[in-house]
Amino acid sequence: MTQTETRMRAEINEIPQAVDRLLTQGASAITSTKEALKDRNLPFLLSVARGSSDHAATYLKYASELLLGLPMASVGPSISSIYGADVRADGALCISVSQSGQSPDIVRLTEAFAESGAFTVAITNDATSPLADTTAATLPIHAGPELSVAATKTFVTSLVAGVWLLAELKGDTELLSAIHALPDALDKATRCDWSEAAEAITGQSLFTLGRGPSWAISNEAALKFKETCQIHAESYSSAEVLHGPVSIVEQGFPVIAFTAGDAAEDSVAEVADAMAAKGAHVFATTTKVREADPLPHVRTDHWITDPIAAIVSFYGMVETVAAARGINPDAPRHLKKVTETV
Repeated sequence: MTQTETRMRAEINEIPQAVDRLLTQGASAITSTKEALKDRNLPFLLSVARGSSDHAATYLKYASELLLGLPMASVGPSISSIYGADVRADGALCISVSQSGQSPDIVRLTEAFAESGAFTVAITNDATSPLADTTAATLPIHAGPELSVAATKTFVTSLVAGVWLLAELKGDTELLSAIHALPDALDKATRCDWSEAAEAITGQSLFTLGRGPSWAISNEAALKFKETCQIHAESYSSAEVLHGPVSIVEQGFPVIAFTAGDAAEDSVAEVADAMAAKGAHVFATTTKVREADPLPHVRTDHWITDPIAAIVSFYGMVETVAAARGINPDAPRHLKKVTETV
């Protein structure tokens, strides 16, 4: 690493290797969890997470509903830790996502679900953490040490671990093949040049858009703008942004629209073009736009994994924006690496 390279940039560049390590070292945990679940008639799924990990859970929600036909709900940890309410989860699969596995409220709600009859799974970078200790199964993400405050490689490996388990539960050989091909795809994604978008982000406000699994990526992108660039970024579904939020758009207002090669691509492109026609400076991860500017992007071997490549390309861009603003993305103000809430 050079003297001018941030830890965040180094960790973004490590993402392909981290995913390869997960795919190599994580197979036994995936297999054992699949075996433990194979005879269960799951009625629904639950997720427990905060911050970037909750955005990973949102991605898994769409993956569960689209691949397995099983609804997945995110439950606020305060239900248990603050309000002390009992939530019935008998027979459900509960997936708790936390890079550190340390936060007491995440651990407590996971314990409550286990006590109510759910099969609990931890997706974490610390297989010895309190969260891992309390779950029936643990999927270590094998990301290695992440020193920058902004999560990048732990977010991506959490996505991969979760969707890998869901693909195994479905027995989707096409998706499993795409997952195992991700290291090469993500290596290409690290080299996508989003400098045009970076140069257009000069103000203090912007929108990110997405739909379906890509909306989860939009949420993560908006958080990273706030966290690393001190920009007030808001994420909207492309189905919602024209219903009210578009009113604040003025000439040159930056918008980044995320979409995969899936059934939502045409509709996201249409909204991106509609926003551009209203004066916004819109960038989109699709070539189907006419008024908006297409961003270089990598399509993977399956539409459900396309958003993973998109966030990798985005991370490289947002680190550049932070640096251009003189902000150290490794140490955002008011933040620390592990936040423990009750």
